[in-house]
Amino acid sequence: MRSDFLVIGGGVIGLNIARKLRHRFPDASVHLLEKEAECGLHASGRNSGVLHAGFYYSPDSLKAKFTWQGNCLLTEYCEDKKIPLNKCGKLVVAKNHVDHAGLDELLRRGRANGIPLEELSEKDAKVIEPRVKTCERALFSPATSTVDPSKVMQAMKKDAVNEGVQLHCGVRYLSASHGRVVTSQGAYDVGYVVNAAGLYADRIARDYGFSEHYRILPFKGLYLYSSEPVGSIRTNIYPVPDLKHPFLGVHFTVAANGKAKIGPTAIPGLWREHYGGMANFRWNEFLEVAIRGVGLLANSNFDFKTLAVREAAKYSRSKMISLAGQLAEGVKPEHYQHWGRPGIRAQLVDIKKRKLEMDFVLEGDRHSMHVLNAVSPAFTCSIPFSEYVCQRIQAIL
Repeated sequence: MRSDFLVIGGGVIGLNIARKLRHRFPDASVHLLEKEAECGLHASGRNSGVLHAGFYYSPDSLKAKFTWQGNCLLTEYCEDKKIPLNKCGKLVVAKNHVDHAGLDELLRRGRANGIPLEELSEKDAKVIEPRVKTCERALFSPATSTVDPSKVMQAMKKDAVNEGVQLHCGVRYLSASHGRVVTSQGAYDVGYVVNAAGLYADRIARDYGFSEHYRILPFKGLYLYSSEPVGSIRTNIYPVPDLKHPFLGVHFTVAANGKAKIGPTAIPGLWREHYGGMANFRWNEFLEVAIRGVGLLANSNFDFKTLAVREAAKYSRSKMISLAGQLAEGVKPEHYQHWGRPGIRAQLVDIKKRKLEMDFVLEGDRHSMHVLNAVSPAFTCSIPFSEYVCQRIQAIL
């Protein structure tokens, strides 16, 4: 088989890159490989569904560049496709006076990134969400909304097919050499490869001489779902995050259907697709992740030990409820009995510097491009970020 462009990975980034390549190179053939039976069964279909506004990220980052733009474009896309959006906004609250400095930094970043943000008193915050807890001040992001990510993925897959992308689901990448990609369904002679394989992006990149100093470290995200009626929590409620880490802490998310959930965890996974039990277990991955974890416990610049211990404690339902109870009144254990479907964050680690990569990471040349780090808010950023990837490819070719 022959393909001018071969995209590996049918998540939200892979689908949009394939679509953008079809637009930029209308005479070229674009094939997409997805190892699962359907697109978006991993992070793209298991994420929180939040369309972030982009005020967490430093102005010089790719995340800052694409989040607000992505929010606007994905909102427009959902409205055009009649995909329900919950435009409930987001409150960021302070647990104490120490958090006020964090609110100030978020406000500074938001203004630098051109994001609409409102400074609120505690009284004003309670008008938006009567149950909210905050110390004197809060921030409100009116542009934050939520959507069902699986519905977005279904629409984007349909668009990709209609636009001429040739999808091959249930086809697994195996190896590559000298312009040929070997798959579980045969070999492709390929003009250009785009690797958007998420949890396996670093492995595929190494077949092409990239990801030398990078490895994927999986983190499992779990939510507890509320049994309270729709509207019991009106808006997303987040704590002030530790901006040295890519995780935002336990918070309330109001889904597209109006129901609330609390989470997520960021528990280190024991293998790449460690969703639960022994499913998808692979000895080589277990050993690799274990060795990497031990190394980070011994020496890392982000205190991996504290992170691992703190996140592992969130396996306890009472711990999750306790953390959520710092953000809102009336958080009762009997309302949070059901754990949702877990997701895995494909977090990139610089093994040379022993640090978590906070921004998107791309590596490539005239033969291939590798999306090594596309974690949250990649779902929000997917449309403009994919355009950026294609711009990079076109500039090289």
